Amino acid sequence: MIDALEPFRIELTGYCYRMLGSGFEAEDAVQETLVRAWKAYDSYDPSRASLRTWLYRIATNICIDMQRSAQRRALAVDLGPSGGEIGAPLPERVFVQPVPDAAVLPEDLAIRRETVRLAFVAALQHLPARQRAVLILRDVLAWQAAEVAALLDISVAAVNSALQRARASLRDVDPGEPLDPADPVQKSLLSRYCEAFERHDVRTLVALLHEDATMSMPPFSWWLRGREAISLALSDPNASCDGAWLVPVGANGSPAYWQLRPGMEQPFGLVFLDVRGGLVTGTTTYLNVDELLPLFGAPMSSGRPSRTTVDD
Repeated sequence: MIDALEPFRIELTGYCYRMLGSGFEAEDAVQETLVRAWKAYDSYDPSRASLRTWLYRIATNICIDMQRSAQRRALAVDLGPSGGEIGAPLPERVFVQPVPDAAVLPEDLAIRRETVRLAFVAALQHLPARQRAVLILRDVLAWQAAEVAALLDISVAAVNSALQRARASLRDVDPGEPLDPADPVQKSLLSRYCEAFERHDVRTLVALLHEDATMSMPPFSWWLRGREAISLALSDPNASCDGAWLVPVGANGSPAYWQLRPGMEQPFGLVFLDVRGGLVTGTTTYLNVDELLPLFGAPMSSGRPSRTTVDD
């Protein structure tokens, strides 16, 4: 019985992550899905629904229940104006949280990488839960409208209407480019960024930014927009990254890195780069490392390299 359910774990985790915006909650939701399925397996009727549809119905109900009393997760840029004081850290539940690629991305569907990007997942959180489920099932997982209607116990017309509204809400979302090691422009950009970061070469780092680039550091709601503001922050001697380096990590289908610092036994933060057209359009550094390490595992390499690249 368990053997029959386990092959669905990764795709269910990807689905629940897009629904919930948290790798932690997605794992909990999938575990609860498999437990409920195991307990109810004797009552499962394959003539009424495939095993996959049955599992997704359970997972959808669990995700919707989990969201009924929860605050919508967001990115720092959604929480208020840029600039100001850093302020106090906010609870983990406030922010869209990252997730390891291996937990949510089946190897046979690389196109899904863009749909676990932080900006896309954050945009999904603006949709009502059932609308969100419809869009994920139809546009990400490529289910037929009739399949979605059966899963949600609604009409095909209602599915199509919900899909149109969801698409309209997300029309202007730009999640940035997913990580593509085969793209020479992206590869060059990331190599130059990592090398400049290691040298603490603020001038070069800023030159690689889009003019409207953003920078944020969850769990703080504080964030910045624009090269000038980011340059001032990077040049601040009280918040210097001098001596730090970056180690690649597979996360959210994105250019992502553990930031390591001399003398620290664990990473300082988990850094995400948004890229578009050969420039960095945003950086997000998650500082809740104690919570993230059990999910991601420790960096594969902790020693400082002579040169950080993305060649591998």
